Amino acid sequence: MLLSSIAAPVSAAPSVAKPRAPFASGAGAEASADLDAERASVRDWRVRRVDGLSGDGGWLTLTGLFWLKEGDNSFGRAASNSLVLDNPALADTAGSFELTGHRVRFIARPGAGVTHDGQPATSIDMAPDTTAEPTVLASGALRFFVIERAGNLGVRVRDLNNPHRLGFRGLSYFPVSTAWVLDARFERYQPARHIRIINILGMEEEMECPGAVVFRKDGREWRLDTVLEQPDDKELFIMFADATSGHETYGAGRFLYIPLPTDGTARLYFNKAYNPPCALNDFATCPLPPSQNRLKLRVDAGEKTYAGAPARHS
Repeated sequence: MLLSSIAAPVSAAPSVAKPRAPFASGAGAEASADLDAERASVRDWRVRRVDGLSGDGGWLTLTGLFWLKEGDNSFGRAASNSLVLDNPALADTAGSFELTGHRVRFIARPGAGVTHDGQPATSIDMAPDTTAEPTVLASGALRFFVIERAGNLGVRVRDLNNPHRLGFRGLSYFPVSTAWVLDARFERYQPARHIRIINILGMEEEMECPGAVVFRKDGREWRLDTVLEQPDDKELFIMFADATSGHETYGAGRFLYIPLPTDGTARLYFNKAYNPPCALNDFATCPLPPSQNRLKLRVDAGEKTYAGAPARHS
């Protein structure tokens, strides 16, 4: 999964599958019930979203990201290391990440306090975050592991005592509205296309695009290409920007997960559109919306810009 970082994305689909029926657009008891149901669904989703962000594996814990070069990459607090993280939980030199071809091995310095599964680490092959069970090492409140992005290997570090986590100020949102729960026509691409996605660091990767969702809003049709991150996923991933981007919402765009289409129709839950991890820290590798997913439409639904974002996003 492109966004995987030992933390799963928050599903935008309802927690309990229900028969697909259009939301009532007029006044009356039916419309009121639809709004109450949507508010309840969004409220539960927001709780899961905040819990995911602020948990041990959440984006608010990230405190470092280092790309590896071939050969020896010493890691520690001292300035003499190749990879320097000035954190009191880290030894002057904790050890070294040795990159050979496309394999990474960590060689711990004896007595440096690095552990794996609670036991002192010595020498260990590092499975990256693109595998089912990535290798996670610890040093005090720090957790570090190898990530792979567009063929590049790096070391990402979490700090369980990160001030961004401890001082998390919560999220802000547009009001929930059933006007932003939309049934879209799903136009399947036969065969599936592969679209070029560029991340915030300029790295390029191709992702499978099974089709586009086409919906009506403000008197015209709009379309968004979708992405299938894994062949067996039950959701489609959408990266989009809109006329609120850079104003009320994060400038690089927002993310949205939707249920797989049924009978050529996909439901869009824009009230659950959310900020990419890069809106909350400087150590994520967020994919950017492709050019065709930049809408000249105000999507005034979902998550707004995070007030506690790092300085580069302010």
